[in-house]
Amino acid sequence: MKLSQLLSRLETKGNYTDCEINSITDKFDAINPGDVFVCIKGNRFDAHTVAKQAMEEKGAAAVIVERETGAANEVIVENSRKAYSFACSEYFGRPTDSLKMIGITGTNGKTTVSFLIKDILESAGKKCGLLGTVVNLIGDKERVSSLTTPDPFEMQQLFREMVDENCEFCIMEVSSQALSQQRVAPITFDMGIFTNLTQDHLDYHGTMENYKNAKHVLFENSRKVLINDDDEAAEFMKSGISAEIRTYSMKNDSDYTAKNPVLKDKSVAYELVSNSMISRIRLNIPGEFSIYNSMAAAVCAKEMGVEIDVCKKSLSTTSGVKGRMETVPVDTDYTVIIDYAHSPDGLINVLGSLRKVYSQKIITVFGCGGDRDKTKRPIMGQIVGEMSDIAVVTSDNPRTENPQMIIDDILAGMEKSKAKVYVECDRTSAIEKALKIAKKDDVVLLAGKGHETYQILNTGKIHYDEREIVKEILSR
Repeated sequence: MKLSQLLSRLETKGNYTDCEINSITDKFDAINPGDVFVCIKGNRFDAHTVAKQAMEEKGAAAVIVERETGAANEVIVENSRKAYSFACSEYFGRPTDSLKMIGITGTNGKTTVSFLIKDILESAGKKCGLLGTVVNLIGDKERVSSLTTPDPFEMQQLFREMVDENCEFCIMEVSSQALSQQRVAPITFDMGIFTNLTQDHLDYHGTMENYKNAKHVLFENSRKVLINDDDEAAEFMKSGISAEIRTYSMKNDSDYTAKNPVLKDKSVAYELVSNSMISRIRLNIPGEFSIYNSMAAAVCAKEMGVEIDVCKKSLSTTSGVKGRMETVPVDTDYTVIIDYAHSPDGLINVLGSLRKVYSQKIITVFGCGGDRDKTKRPIMGQIVGEMSDIAVVTSDNPRTENPQMIIDDILAGMEKSKAKVYVECDRTSAIEKALKIAKKDDVVLLAGKGHETYQILNTGKIHYDEREIVKEILSR
């Protein structure tokens, strides 16, 4: 491929020498002779400082930069992150032009909604790819997921594989970080979905305003959008966009509304109503948030041309998503549930749902991630203290932080806790404590890890699957 073809959708400044190129990367250590190296300025390292080395020592064919670096063949652009995304798309032959793209953003619900949509579309005979937090899928082929939204090279490579495998649709979770870093800039989404907005990722965005603005970018690049009209940020998400807008709601007069909801311990049911139809929906995942998630999925599929009866049947038979209100099979007279809830709103949703269907004690095991937003720690502590009967505060993914200091931040919000509070820094000991306390008809909620089968410590990542931990403890 010629360098000029790689840059065909970019505005460049100055002159560069056109040449054959092998590949493209933004990682200095990954440069091979003939590659294009994209220099990105991060918070800790500015790759512009090694632009000359990339050519002189690594043999790069060219460098893409935001300023002059003295490198022999430099391509100057306004935004190198955006340039990298477009160049990766070009390198893999613009694969999203051959896919119907569905993007989902929001603080909570992205993973569940994406899997529900995939199930519905496949029930309608459509072959799909999926990118997300739990796994990346090309049809039924699994690829490991390391980020909610992959980096541009990996993402476009996955899109190329989807096209080569004759996928018609791609459903993807779109994180606020990916949007702010221009990772999805080359993509025009056929449908953009907004689930909700609550506090999260302030360690990256700094303010809720920045976080909200990042989410809005998805809808600026969508042909049609689907908005949760019950969320406070709904009007903002609908503002300033040219897309065709559809709304869903339980409380407001929207395009699609859930009427007569029935919440049970293992399912939800409701009537999905619009001007032209009424359909009785059932989903075997408990909680009011499951109504919102299933509405988003059903309405998206319907707006993409799937018959509502196909949506209804698919939702009624789906087995749910790993780590989202997942009931662990245990031979006990109490219930153990694993959920990914790792934000204030996520805990409110899960604990509120459990409170509506379980009359006995709720025992919550939870912690907060290290090297992440510290301001939400006391808030999460307060929520668990108010909504649980017993709380066992422990570690999540402490990363490079001292686990006890994270716990101390959590406990600051639990000074007036209604729940009886225990502290077990070791997560396995915390789970064991909760299982020992639990009595008949209680529910033990293991919050925060969800689908994850690892724990990140200051010594690195270790294997850690809570399903295995529970089984091992009970076998003892």
